[in-house]
Amino acid sequence: MASKLVMIVAIVLDLIAFGLAVAAEQRRSTATIRKDSEDEYNMCVYDSDISTGYGVGAFLLLLASQILIMVASRCFCCGKALNPTGSRACAVILFIFCWITFIIAEACLLAGSVRNAYHTKYRTIFSEQPPSCETVRKGVFAAGAAFVFFTGIISQFYYASYSKARGAFQPYGGEANVGMGRI
Repeated sequence: MASKLVMIVAIVLDLIAFGLAVAAEQRRSTATIRKDSEDEYNMCVYDSDISTGYGVGAFLLLLASQILIMVASRCFCCGKALNPTGSRACAVILFIFCWITFIIAEACLLAGSVRNAYHTKYRTIFSEQPPSCETVRKGVFAAGAAFVFFTGIISQFYYASYSKARGAFQPYGGEANVGMGRI
């Protein structure tokens, strides 16, 4: 039977990570081009950098959730053998998809956070062309949030099917009980 405490903690971590990823998308840095006080050159001025913190927070919470699920399930490779039923086959497939969506989510969150923290200090002196003020593309954190959501759902199903396959295995048809007392 799956531990309800593990599932609840993992759900809470995934929901907070999802919320932080959505907040990071909403609060991405934007840049404006401004002239200096002497009107000699143009430069990029960036607003709030809070989405980097949100992205890193979502990254770490999703990582904690994944570690929790993998430790609770012994990362599918340690421990006693599982019952060769549909639950084990389902657990194997969900294990693979869980790691794929986790890696994609972590890549999106990390790339978005790094790119959002990078601010160009580019200036143009006596030039007609404005500077290139680079910011994170719209949708990077949103893609991370979507894959955080998918990872959370898939990891819950993985843990439940793993626990079902682990708990159902009883060699030799179950434990042999011999009544030794009076009836």
